[in-house]
Amino acid sequence: MNPNVKWKALFIAIVIVFCLYFLFGYPTFPTSLAQVKDNFKRQIKLGLDLQGGTHLVLQVQVQEAVAQETDTTVDRLTTALRDKNVHYDEVRRIDDTHILVRNIDPSQYGVLSEIVSAQYNNVWDMAPAAGATNSYTLTLRPGAVAAIQEQTVTQAKETIEQRINALGLTEPTVQLRGGANENEIIVQLPGVGDPAEAKAVIQAGGQLELKLVNDPQTYPSIAAYMAQHTVLPATDELVPACADNRAAGSNGGDTYYVLNRAPMVTGRDLRSAAESRNTTNPGTWQVNFTLSPEAARRFGPFTQQNIGRNMAIVLDHCVKSDPVINGRIDDSGMIEGTFSQQSAHDLALVLRAGALPASIRYLNERTVGPSLGADSIRHGVQASILSLLVVMFFMLIYYRMAGGNAVLALILNLIILLAFLAMSGAVLTLPGIAGVILTIGMGVDSNVLVFERIREEIRNGKSSAAAVDAGFDNAFRTIIDTHVTTVVSAAFLGFFGTGPIRGFAITLVVGLVANIFTAVYVSKTIFQYHLTKMDRQAVLSI
Repeated sequence: MNPNVKWKALFIAIVIVFCLYFLFGYPTFPTSLAQVKDNFKRQIKLGLDLQGGTHLVLQVQVQEAVAQETDTTVDRLTTALRDKNVHYDEVRRIDDTHILVRNIDPSQYGVLSEIVSAQYNNVWDMAPAAGATNSYTLTLRPGAVAAIQEQTVTQAKETIEQRINALGLTEPTVQLRGGANENEIIVQLPGVGDPAEAKAVIQAGGQLELKLVNDPQTYPSIAAYMAQHTVLPATDELVPACADNRAAGSNGGDTYYVLNRAPMVTGRDLRSAAESRNTTNPGTWQVNFTLSPEAARRFGPFTQQNIGRNMAIVLDHCVKSDPVINGRIDDSGMIEGTFSQQSAHDLALVLRAGALPASIRYLNERTVGPSLGADSIRHGVQASILSLLVVMFFMLIYYRMAGGNAVLALILNLIILLAFLAMSGAVLTLPGIAGVILTIGMGVDSNVLVFERIREEIRNGKSSAAAVDAGFDNAFRTIIDTHVTTVVSAAFLGFFGTGPIRGFAITLVVGLVANIFTAVYVSKTIFQYHLTKMDRQAVLSI
């Protein structure tokens, strides 16, 4: 045998062993057929449409993030004006995108203008308020609103993805859906027929806010508060107690707290969170959290100035607890309540994964049963096997012994493709199976190009060896052209397509790259090996 052919054969054998390892793992002896199947199933990860699972569509309530930005600006602007000794009647939010500064001292207008220009020049526009003297309206710019909404959706997607991944689910998919203004997120959980735990973690918005309690008294309803005060200050808001807090503090009835509207610390400022036993209340658990350095710089002076007052821990728009500030707190704190170990763990997981910048609403929930997934697999595999058998039969009949060469190349192509999916952890979906079938067709096309050129060279009087060399050389350029153009098209599908389309693109690209290797390198090596075993004057069976 030609030494060059030996080295090629050795390289092909190494590739085959390498691929089989990723498909089936280390061989164990004795090995049963059932064990081989189990190893293969573990290596190939199936998508939602094949494995079954849960499909959720969420909508992020981005307007909440815009309102929170406005509230924060009101608080910071108020503090800045007080620090500069500017006289005014009030600074309050008109709606989600407008702030009113009413009746400011005309001689101090320049200070207000300087503050707005220095701190909010690219975010807020200031203009005289209609129908009010010495008053000004700050309007959040449309570009700033769009940026906040986009950032909110992106952060919500990343946060949900972190939370789902922390649960250890198999190959979850979290991606944006629809147009820029729809603010929707798709969550797919393959293999999760009962998504209760994952959904509970997603629903626990984890919107942690630490707010100062402005009224030591609590109220059984909003109407009860209005009966005593007639008006709610613009800087305050009424927030209900959480269910466990109501049960502990007011015999199960409603409880409303009067809180400062602007939070001093939010979930975005968290650096870590972990559950631990509550030493003061045996049998319950608490969640300890640590703040970022920037938040600690704000929180320290805030707690120092408000020692003796209550600070509400607001979680998902309800008051979890309202402990008294007993001393300066710089970078850590705790959330107490009637937590069990599991509920404390879930809350710590939510906070640790990141706070959602806005609440979410479920638009659609769909469960794909395992039986439907198994049915899809069965039909997809049947289609793949049938197409492969038909192609093999055609190649063997039309190209005789050379057709067996093409069959071996096609089988190796599929082995390489499946091994890549197992090695990379890519998910095989139903469109992915369509990509596999299309790869088989492209593989046949490549072999047909080569074989027809070999036939042509033999008809022109060349020997079998010379015809094989010329056939592969002349067909190579055409094969490269067709594969490169298809790979580029599939790459665009992969970059810009959603999950199922991306699965189709991945299998198609990998299959085409593998096909160049099998249809050119492997197939030619098989021909060269066969020629070394033939008589020099024998005619190639093609």
